[in-house]
Amino acid sequence: MRYARQTVLPQIGEAGQARLAASHVLVIGAGALGVPVLQYLTGAGVGRITLADPDRVEASNLHRQPIYGRHLGEPKALAAALEMGALNPDTTVTPLVTRLDPANAPELVAGADLVLDCADSFAATYALSDACLAGGRPLVAASVLGSEGFAGGFCGGAPSFRAVFPDLPAQAGTCATAGVMGPMAGLIGALQAQMAMAVLLGLRPPPLGQMIRFDGLRPASFRFNGAPEPATGHRFIAPSQMRPGDLAVELRGPDEAPIPFVPHALRQPDRLRPAEGQRVVLACRSGLRAWAAADRLRRDWPGEIALIALGDPP
Repeated sequence: MRYARQTVLPQIGEAGQARLAASHVLVIGAGALGVPVLQYLTGAGVGRITLADPDRVEASNLHRQPIYGRHLGEPKALAAALEMGALNPDTTVTPLVTRLDPANAPELVAGADLVLDCADSFAATYALSDACLAGGRPLVAASVLGSEGFAGGFCGGAPSFRAVFPDLPAQAGTCATAGVMGPMAGLIGALQAQMAMAVLLGLRPPPLGQMIRFDGLRPASFRFNGAPEPATGHRFIAPSQMRPGDLAVELRGPDEAPIPFVPHALRQPDRLRPAEGQRVVLACRSGLRAWAAADRLRRDWPGEIALIALGDPP
């Protein structure tokens, strides 16, 4: 009886329900997007969900993450797994209290049939897209800010996120700095879940290669199946992937980071002078300043550049 209202649909039926039960989905982020994704995929009977999120529940989360009302201060991944277990014991949710980065992304992606990017971090999105493109896994990525948001299907035979967004905007806000409307986050997260189910069930037309945007209550949609993969592009690495000979640059100021991310890092130099064959590693909190610095450096220097998004301090 649990799935009766969806198995009656001809595009699902008993065969489709069996496909959902046999599926393994990787969800990165248990916040404003991840909560509706988890609720709808768990309720639909997806067999296994691996959930990765490093954060703890705060009171400011609750207007858009309502499942955490009794879990203040607890790790989101653990609290979400507990709530999903109560929602549907048929679904196994494996929580990982960890941050996704370019070092662990390939292994996490390789074990899943489908990846959902709910982290709302462009550094995580690029890392996931790179891993999904290399591993042939479909990716449903989304973002929400203020009263706007989008969801799109990438990789798995469709163009990657980089093919659609080869460059970053000049500036980017966060929910903490720019705010977000809770219902819009729920709308975009539900859209992600719908696209995910369409991928798992093999529905037509496929959501891979499609972008759906909402500007307030004004929707727009377009397909990008023919978008070419960029030949070049800045790549993110994890701090653990630093090499001994790297030229490290700390772009955070002393007030933001009294101690550089590595002891030998240069702090906001006026001019970089890399040695021949040396890799330059640019680090900041979100990756935005590192990307902009890489753009400037690329005009005068053809060598290897890597970026690190350090995130907020624990």
